[in-house]
Amino acid sequence: MATDPLLRQGPDSTDLVLRAGPAGPAWNVLTSAGSALFTPLVLCVPTLLVAFWMALAGARASTVFVVVGVIAGLEYLLGWLALAFFQARHILRVEFAPTGVPASLRLVRAAGPDDWLPVDTLREVRLTHEVVEPYQGDRKPAVSTLVLELVLRGGRERLAPLPFDGDPQRLADALEALLGPAAVVVELRTERSTRDRPRSDSTWFSGGSASAGSGGG
Repeated sequence: MATDPLLRQGPDSTDLVLRAGPAGPAWNVLTSAGSALFTPLVLCVPTLLVAFWMALAGARASTVFVVVGVIAGLEYLLGWLALAFFQARHILRVEFAPTGVPASLRLVRAAGPDDWLPVDTLREVRLTHEVVEPYQGDRKPAVSTLVLELVLRGGRERLAPLPFDGDPQRLADALEALLGPAAVVVELRTERSTRDRPRSDSTWFSGGSASAGSGGG
């Protein structure tokens, strides 16, 4: 479950919270189990092809059902493992310790926390505030998301857009105040766009009826 990124000050660290929820290998595996149920549905076409060819070969219906069940079970297991591995890399929060003027940081992922690193390992924090505004006459509200990119020494971590309804400038100022003593650059960029207006099929229908009418004459 995503939440608005915000800074929370605790007794031992200041945390940049990105996603709510506990961390740990067991929790990550359990949360991946439900999503993996869609894997056999996605791969239903090759499974049905196997069943079709078995039926053409004269296999008994009970044998076909058993083979299809085994294939679906293997697909679910492989999907579960793949999702668990993918979700294990999701960053839940970034911890800066000690509170006040941090000297260390670590990334807490869905599978658990990484090792502590010197705070100067972090070179830059890039915040991109993306706002998709409604077109004229659109009743849907604007959609606001935030993309966070951590530029680390020797690599970078970029998070997918997160729902964000807060003040991006306030978040950037808070991060700058926290990380300024460590010479970490905090950059905020705002990108605005307008939601595409849905296309109407009325022209196509009117053209089709006109064509039919001329053909009848």
